[in-house]
Amino acid sequence: MKNVNKILDKLQELYPDAKCELDYTTPFELLIATILSAQCTDVRVNMVTGEMFKKYNTPEAFKNLSVDEISNEIKTCGLYKSKSQKIKDTSTMICELYNGQVPNNLEELVKLPGVGRKTAGVVLSNAFNHPAIAVDTHVFRVSNRIGIVHTKTPEKTEFALMDVIPRERWSHSHHLLIFHGRRICKARKPECNICPIASDCDYYQEGTD
Repeated sequence: MKNVNKILDKLQELYPDAKCELDYTTPFELLIATILSAQCTDVRVNMVTGEMFKKYNTPEAFKNLSVDEISNEIKTCGLYKSKSQKIKDTSTMICELYNGQVPNNLEELVKLPGVGRKTAGVVLSNAFNHPAIAVDTHVFRVSNRIGIVHTKTPEKTEFALMDVIPRERWSHSHHLLIFHGRRICKARKPECNICPIASDCDYYQEGTD
C-alpha cells in the first residue's frame, strides 16, 4: 500500500505553485476554457480565450452567436467544429434552465453538452472550491504509473483516487499530478532520473510502463 500523503507531500514541495493553468475570471469562463482544452494545450486555450473573452464571456453572448461565429473564434483549438456546437448548446441550456448561472453541482453540470466528469470536476474544484478530482490524461497516466491506483479508465481512476487520497487534498492533488505529468512524468519519456518520487514509483522500480 502506497503512502499517498508522503508522495503528495513530495510533489507539493516540488510544485509549490501548482494550480489551474487555464485563465478565467468566472465559472462560465472556466467552463468554456475547459471544454476547449480537450486535446489542446492550456497555453493555446489561453491564447484563444484571452482574445475571445474580451468580446464574449457570458452564456447569453454565446447563445446569440452562430456555430460558425464561435468556430471562427476557436479555430486554432483542436476539434473546433464539435466544440463550437457544444459551447453554443451549453450556453443556451445555461440560459434557459439555470438562469444564466453555471450549476455548482456535479449532477447538473454533467447534463450540459460537452461536459463530462473531468470538466465538471475542474469547474467544481476551481470555480466553486468543492472537493473534486478531475482525471485528465496526466492524472490517469501518472497515478497509475506511480501505483497510487491500478485502474483501466479515467472514471475508475477518479473513484479509486477518491478512496486513497484524503478528501481535503482531492482538488490540490489533481494539480500536483498534472504538473508532474507535464514536467517530469511525461507520456513518452518520463524523466525518472530527476524524479523525487522515483523510490515510491512502480514504473521506476519495475523498469516498465
